[in-house]
Amino acid sequence: MKRILVPYDFSKVSEHALDFACQIADKADSDIMLLNVIEHPTADSFKTLGMQNIDPMEQLYIKKMYETVQAKLANVVSAAKYSDDRIKTKIQLGNPFNTIIDQITEEKVSLMVVGTEGAEGLSEFFAGSNAEKIVRKASCPVITIQDKCELEPIEKIVFASDFQHSDDHFVGQMLDLQRTFNAQLNIVKINTPASFTSTRHDTKQMEEFVKKHSIDNCTIEIYNYKNEEDGIILYAEDIKADMIALGTHQRKGVGHFLAGSIAEDVVNHAKIPVWTAHLNDD
Repeated sequence: MKRILVPYDFSKVSEHALDFACQIADKADSDIMLLNVIEHPTADSFKTLGMQNIDPMEQLYIKKMYETVQAKLANVVSAAKYSDDRIKTKIQLGNPFNTIIDQITEEKVSLMVVGTEGAEGLSEFFAGSNAEKIVRKASCPVITIQDKCELEPIEKIVFASDFQHSDDHFVGQMLDLQRTFNAQLNIVKINTPASFTSTRHDTKQMEEFVKKHSIDNCTIEIYNYKNEEDGIILYAEDIKADMIALGTHQRKGVGHFLAGSIAEDVVNHAKIPVWTAHLNDD
């Protein structure tokens, strides 16, 4: 992965995202694009930057906001823990979601690391449905992270699917992730009452999947639960996994076996980092 994009709004979760991205960059020899998006100004957004009683319609103050953000980003980059020539900053004015998605192509981004539940700068942009939209629409893999996370303890990655289809590009990206972290891949099928299949059937599918893609350092398991999203999270908790990996469809935002918005539900509720990447919609 050559370039990692980190949307940054000066919230605690975006600090966690930058910290984790820096660890990945050191391991994968990547550079980081630290992106702040200034929304069309409102009184609240000026207050976030420490400026009071300013008419947001005045272009002069948009310029001042830009300069303020620029100085704050410079302080972030120059901080001891982030001091590295590999980190570049970029400030854009516009709609945060659209701008972030556009920057993936413009900056040739290989991976995005996004903090969730942010509440500064981007007007709670990283909370709830907006995090889901990023996962659904981003053309590169995305890691969502809620809490501070250290890279070195990542030893187990859960990958859940129904294994009915096989997207070689997606699997290649997931195996790159596994190699980057030198982690064990814990491959699981969540068996639910609504989509029950036999252990023999599921085991055969997963064994064929492992063989086809020459996957090493992995386990396969069937986990029974009433629904997929909770099953994924609970299985990850049971085996003390350090990350969850899921495929998403760009149109639906769901994995191969996932109905509704289960991939996004996992992103919103998992306490460990969640890696998502697009599956072929064909």
